[in-house]
Amino acid sequence: MCGICEFFQIQNNEGRIGDRLSKYCFCIFLKCCIQLFLRTLRIYKRSFYTHFFDRMGIQIVPTTGRAVDGITQEVRSLPGVNYAISTNGGTVADLVKGTSLKRCTLSNAKALEVMDIVKRYRAMYDPYIDGRGFSQPEFIGHMEDFGLSPVIQKMVLSTRDVVPNILNYVTECKKDVEKVNVYLADVNDIVPLRKELSAVEGIVISSSLYNNLEINALGATKGIALMWLADYLGIAPEATMAFGDGENDLSMLEAAGVGIAMGNGLDIAKNAADQITLTNDEDGVADAIERLIFN
Repeated sequence: MCGICEFFQIQNNEGRIGDRLSKYCFCIFLKCCIQLFLRTLRIYKRSFYTHFFDRMGIQIVPTTGRAVDGITQEVRSLPGVNYAISTNGGTVADLVKGTSLKRCTLSNAKALEVMDIVKRYRAMYDPYIDGRGFSQPEFIGHMEDFGLSPVIQKMVLSTRDVVPNILNYVTECKKDVEKVNVYLADVNDIVPLRKELSAVEGIVISSSLYNNLEINALGATKGIALMWLADYLGIAPEATMAFGDGENDLSMLEAAGVGIAMGNGLDIAKNAADQITLTNDEDGVADAIERLIFN
């Protein structure tokens, strides 16, 4: 899932890509991994792309399940990165001003209700509060037991604050929670846990990895946040394009004027999309950008 780009692209009234971009607003929604993004833009053309984006006033918007603080400085330093959609749409942030433009969060009580269910399973669960993820020693010290790859472990270590006990911390801080992220040690627990959580009112459940569930407040999705930011930036909903590859991208693929799934994406993403591009390894996003925009 890491490294896929998601972006808006203005179209003409016939639904085709506009061939005079200077007339239009234009945004790119970038998901997670800067190294794959740079490769996606075909590194030998990097200076051309960044110059073009900058000259055209294109907004590059990191769109991620991570908290805002999980968006690296390398991503933030790209030309045109002024806004971010984080925690699957739980927050729309102005990165320049360091403020939240829109928030859709779990109440403190609702987050505790969710985690009270999750704790009955062999699971690592992290609440995201005020742009940071929180973990506890028994999780952070045994991430391999919960199926986290070395790459994901490194990311988690750099984006979590460790507290003695998560439930006690959330109870005592009394703050709303942007998202509860769950990794299960046994993938066979995914279905029963999801079924149990589905009975909880006021939440939406998605996933980005094979052993992962992500719980947001009802109304917090990438699709809703994407459309909200489009309106904020003066972009019509029907004049948007989005790329995605997983379950937590479905709302965006369905909401956008044109949704494009990656060739290596899940079938549910491909079924929700209007088009399918090449895979990550084949630089599918770059191929689509060059084919639909620069051509």
